Amino acid sequence: MASDPSFTVELTSQTPPGERLLVGMAGVGVAGLTAADYLVNNVETEQIGHIRTRNLPDITPFTNGEPRHPIRLYSATGSDVTVLISEVFLPTWVADPLTDALLGWAGSHDIREVTVLHGTPFPHREEEHVVYHVATEAYREAHFPPEGGPEIEPLAGGFFDGVIGELLVRALDGEAPATGVLVTPTHMPGPDLDAAVRLLDALEPVCGIEVDEGELRDRAEEMERYFADLAERMQSIQEAEEPTEGHDYPTNRMYM
Repeated sequence: MASDPSFTVELTSQTPPGERLLVGMAGVGVAGLTAADYLVNNVETEQIGHIRTRNLPDITPFTNGEPRHPIRLYSATGSDVTVLISEVFLPTWVADPLTDALLGWAGSHDIREVTVLHGTPFPHREEEHVVYHVATEAYREAHFPPEGGPEIEPLAGGFFDGVIGELLVRALDGEAPATGVLVTPTHMPGPDLDAAVRLLDALEPVCGIEVDEGELRDRAEEMERYFADLAERMQSIQEAEEPTEGHDYPTNRMYM
């Protein structure tokens, strides 16, 4: 149908993409998107294209008056990594056509591996503020061997839907490159900058790409202080509004 959503990968540069695709998409807590965006802005990269959407509510982000496509592709100079950033929230019902377009492009450009950065607010304890992995067999063999691999444990259980779920199931069926998800717990409402820092830390042993997270760590600490101060102010307001201790009558005595 003409009204069905569609996606087209449009390249705007002659620079060939790297053979490893790194994906960061908008989601709850935006940790994956924040990590990918910070990477693009803090290592040498070149925008090589974007994904054009049709028949789908879209956004046009901008900075300093300059608009940009919401779904963009970057090549990281000096590495074999290509970064896909989506600043628009992608509903689950567009997972099929988007994955079709992405894998069609990936197949024609010899993309051999896909890594997704993802944060999600699942129940966790303080000591579980770490990065876990969910990956196909080929990805696990490449990056998480029984001995000598990075200390990124498998996530115990759950499920992925949307684009992430589609990428994984197609990789299981041999229709997509080896695919892995680096996933970490996030806190509402977001953005969870601490989670983004954890994802960036995990990238070095997995993708061999380094970035100085100092600025992002400073922003995370600043945000933590802000919310701590806000919580203290709210607590003070609540305590000031409570009835005087020892009064045994209701605050509202309208009907007494």
